[in-house]
Amino acid sequence: MKESEVPQDKSNIESLNMRELCYATDEKGNYTTALSSGWEPKTIALNNALEDIKERTEEARQQVINGVASPVVYFMELSKMDIGILAGYVGMWQWRIKRHFKPKVFAGLSDKVLQKYATAFLITIDEFKNFKG
Repeated sequence: MKESEVPQDKSNIESLNMRELCYATDEKGNYTTALSSGWEPKTIALNNALEDIKERTEEARQQVINGVASPVVYFMELSKMDIGILAGYVGMWQWRIKRHFKPKVFAGLSDKVLQKYATAFLITIDEFKNFKG
């Protein structure tokens, strides 16, 4: 895309006084960088993704409140992680983390294991143990 064609649509990053760096070609056909305030299709896709995350987080919160899932599920969604990413942060196998999704298993976890999760989620053990929704 040419430097003059770099999108300048209204977007979320514009409201934060930020701009996005894009690659474009100048008048001579050489690659250069240009700043963009946003691109409508990208903004729509980002807003849809954020709405989906919000819905999954609320669903996880309800599961914890209803005693169907442990707080691990909620904080994993809130932190925008999947089980693979969480496994990397806490240094556990994915199957083990899936077990910790069960409220009864979660209730029996040691403070050492809870601390690994708390560190990954940037919360305290108390916030983790006493999650009320």
